[in-house]
Amino acid sequence: MILLSSIINEFAGRFFERYKAAILPSHIKAIDSMKHCRKEHGPHMLARCTNKNCGNQTYIPHSCGHRSCPHCQNHEGWQWIENQLNKQLPAEYFLLTFTLPKQLRKLVWINQKLVYSLMFLCIQEVLKTFTLNERQLGGTAGFTMILHTHSRRLDYHPHIHVVMPAASINMKTGLWRVKSGKYIFNHKALAKVFRARLLKELVENNLQVPKNCPKKWVVDCKNVGNGDKALIYLGKYLYKGVIQEKDILKCENGMVTFGYICSETKKYQTRTVTGEYFLWLLMCHVLPKGFRKTRCYGFLHPCSKKVIKLLQLILRFDPRMMLKKLKPRAKITCKCCGAEMIIIGTMIPAARVPQTVYST
Repeated sequence: MILLSSIINEFAGRFFERYKAAILPSHIKAIDSMKHCRKEHGPHMLARCTNKNCGNQTYIPHSCGHRSCPHCQNHEGWQWIENQLNKQLPAEYFLLTFTLPKQLRKLVWINQKLVYSLMFLCIQEVLKTFTLNERQLGGTAGFTMILHTHSRRLDYHPHIHVVMPAASINMKTGLWRVKSGKYIFNHKALAKVFRARLLKELVENNLQVPKNCPKKWVVDCKNVGNGDKALIYLGKYLYKGVIQEKDILKCENGMVTFGYICSETKKYQTRTVTGEYFLWLLMCHVLPKGFRKTRCYGFLHPCSKKVIKLLQLILRFDPRMMLKKLKPRAKITCKCCGAEMIIIGTMIPAARVPQTVYST
């Protein structure tokens, strides 16, 4: 497996030289963090064996904690998945994807924080309105939205995924309503209203919409059963960057080759680019500082925990059945006896760490 840190070490100089006019402070921080992730000269954690007869202690290099690093925040990712599965309710779930046309990508890139925020705003307004006006629902919607900026080829392709149950609740009467069938809303109607609302917001925020902006946009809508697989799939890529190191196949002669599954053919393909362009592809998906890429609305909002628990109780739905489908989290095991180890110290300076440390 080729480490991302080794690619950064080899091509960072060329990357900064070629893209110096387009590099943002967030890119510099991301490169520096991933370059030093889990290195022996950085801070360490101290782990201790839970076996009382062993008591072995070992030092583990700290992760950088950057949300674009493929090494980091695995714990946070699984925690998010568990939280979402704990909020599930008995209804058919749908995965909706709102995509911006390529003609707007330059405008979005220049105004990332503003346009991403407008996308979240418009989509949540559209879904709340459609749910309220739907004959079988007619109440408050609940959904989870996740921003993605990449295609499987790592090109810049901003879009938002929405995981949404086909259900609603009347906050005044407490009436819970569920819609049956293969479709939740008409995807063409969603696209048309989303386009109108977003373009209106762009104009009101003094952004110049390209004249060649298409009249038809794309919104995909598909049934995902009880929603657990969709949440697990999206959660795995929430905090760990846009590529896994196992997908980096070659790094030689100044070129990097990585693999991906084509969304159209569903076949495994490869792409080869220069090392500095590969780093640029990764940096295109580093979000502005402090920007939240996942948000929950309606009865799935974090402030609605009591409502969710009450619905689960009344509807006799136990979300723990969903949690059983999750694979157990990776654990640190003792090299001496094989028992589980626990972290008892963090952010220990490298100067205080013995020469022989545990390597993950």
